[in-house]
Amino acid sequence: MQTCWIVYNGSLTHDKFIDQALLLQEAAEKQGIQATLVKNYELLMNVQQSLPTRPDFVVFLDKDILLAKYLKNLGIPVFNDPNVIEICDNKAQQYIALAQAQVPMPITIIAPKVYTGFSIEHTGYYEQVLATIQLPMIIKEAHGSFGMRVYLIETRKQFFEKVAELSGVEYVFQQFIETSRGRDIRVNVVGGQVVACMHRHSETDFRANITNGGTASPIILTERQKEVAIQAAAALGAEFAGVDLLFGEQEEPLVCEVNGVAHIRNIYNVTGINVGDYMISYILSKVGAVTI
Repeated sequence: MQTCWIVYNGSLTHDKFIDQALLLQEAAEKQGIQATLVKNYELLMNVQQSLPTRPDFVVFLDKDILLAKYLKNLGIPVFNDPNVIEICDNKAQQYIALAQAQVPMPITIIAPKVYTGFSIEHTGYYEQVLATIQLPMIIKEAHGSFGMRVYLIETRKQFFEKVAELSGVEYVFQQFIETSRGRDIRVNVVGGQVVACMHRHSETDFRANITNGGTASPIILTERQKEVAIQAAAALGAEFAGVDLLFGEQEEPLVCEVNGVAHIRNIYNVTGINVGDYMISYILSKVGAVTI
């Protein structure tokens, strides 16, 4: 019997994190895999030694990128690859890669690295940003999940207060897509195929995330929406991805961001599809096993 570890962060004690791991464990066991849930701190990263036991593969449900790299360096197949987790965890890096692959997305400017205690307010830089991306705009920290650390900036006063607050932090300026206010699509892509999707909508927030009070419902994607979601995942090398699509002019899809460790409970509740089933089947096709 093949074995796998499903690694998650033990310091994130909210039920949704263990629930994510349990969905993957259920999917693995349905396909004859002995799946063990492992908290990240249960593995001692002694870089000069191997581990006493090791699985046939790891499903990595966390952003502990150093641990993912450690496991990969031991020769254990890790899904997603640590490099994918890393680029998806840094939105600034992600947008550079998406743009290089010509993935349609909002106008995006990556803020320069400015160390704490120094200001570039009177250099003319921010005036260039404001001239390129009209207000309202989005300021988005490079690291953040569930729609957190994303700010809708509607006035110059808010703009200059936020950039001052974010001194020393990586972030991006991004065009606000008014036609997508409070609505988006989450598309789960596995192995270059769309396997599940849902429409998210909020009446009270510019973000549609369910964590922020949004609701979700089934949706049938257009061929263009499928194409853009698959293109975005491929641009980052993501074998598993939760791609968030915005509605541009004439409903043209734009990529908001790509999640390399996408949660799958909400989409399961909406569609009845356990994306984990597809993830495990895909992994088994890669590691040379036959699904049951």
